[in-house]
Amino acid sequence: MLKFIPYGRQWINEADIKAVESVLKSDHLTQGPAVEQFEDAIKRVTGARYCVAVSNATQGLHIAVSALEIDEGLEGITTPVTFIASANCLIANNLIPVFADIDPGTYNISPKEIEKKITKKTKIIIPVDFAGQAVDIDTIKQIADKYHLYIIEDAAHAIGSHYADGKPVGCCHKSDMTVFSFHPVKTITSGEGGAITTNSEILYKRLLKLRTIGITKNEQELSQNPGPWYYEMHALSGNNRMTDIQAALGHSQLSRLSFFKQRRRGIINMYNKVFQHIPNVIIPYEEKNVDSCFHLYVLQIDFEKIGKSRKLVMEELKEKGIGTQVHYIPVNSQPYYIKKYGKYCAAEYPATESYYNKCLSIPLYPMMSDEDTGRVIETVIEILTLTKD
Repeated sequence: MLKFIPYGRQWINEADIKAVESVLKSDHLTQGPAVEQFEDAIKRVTGARYCVAVSNATQGLHIAVSALEIDEGLEGITTPVTFIASANCLIANNLIPVFADIDPGTYNISPKEIEKKITKKTKIIIPVDFAGQAVDIDTIKQIADKYHLYIIEDAAHAIGSHYADGKPVGCCHKSDMTVFSFHPVKTITSGEGGAITTNSEILYKRLLKLRTIGITKNEQELSQNPGPWYYEMHALSGNNRMTDIQAALGHSQLSRLSFFKQRRRGIINMYNKVFQHIPNVIIPYEEKNVDSCFHLYVLQIDFEKIGKSRKLVMEELKEKGIGTQVHYIPVNSQPYYIKKYGKYCAAEYPATESYYNKCLSIPLYPMMSDEDTGRVIETVIEILTLTKD
């Protein structure tokens, strides 16, 4: 029976296991020293002044928007080609999501399209570093400054990536906050988990409260202080804390970030060398000077020209032990959004529609061997070039 190669997966080694084991034998399982150590390590990698580890990136986005304290009913702009959390965080904070089309080359949100969508109600931009490629943060920052807007960068895919200016994603040199994800298919994992970086002390203090049900025990923030048991709730939030178990795993994984990135690039180079010559297939494009730690490898396949539907291609690949996925179904097409906000006109998002109709993510994760990679290449070529019976 053929070994199944999924589109993504974690790589856990003995050092990771020992790191988690040490926490299980300690006095702290949640919100202990391992969380702070992980946050410090993320600050060293990104260069950000502050970091707040959270239960997952979805909740990270939620409390990042909450920390800005934007009035209800105002608008935020994000991309339709993303996981729904990038837009849901706006709705969860009683803001109205607005979508701007993507750049057809990078699949990141288009700065030109952002500016077209800005109104008097716009208060925030949430660009997404799709597949790990950093957005055009320079141009987005210029737009944000022009219209006095906040920027929360959704870097769920992009730990280890760099902007065109060489700065690491997450440094927040041109954004108010950056949010990372450490889900098992991401570059590093903490099981579930995420982190928010920022250079603002005000936002950092708000995030700390929002992480812990809106509660503070900080004496300087209390309205009174009758004793050591006392705490106050200053904001409405949930329990968004990361455990020490998660943090220990994440910290151990982070120590191998450079290796993971190098291995991912090696697999991508193997893919690009072959797939760039396959008819009716477009390989991922990377902007000049951008150094991406790619989380996904997305092919654009003209299914109509090859005479097979995407569903059939995915089924045939699965039969041969190759896992694939679609990243993503455009958020604006989701039934909840249509019901709540009315049908979004597809004509407003031609690049998104074109991308979605052709996209297919194939396996990319560091644990893949060269033999695995070669098998993926051979099988994809076989499926895409064999005519349908």
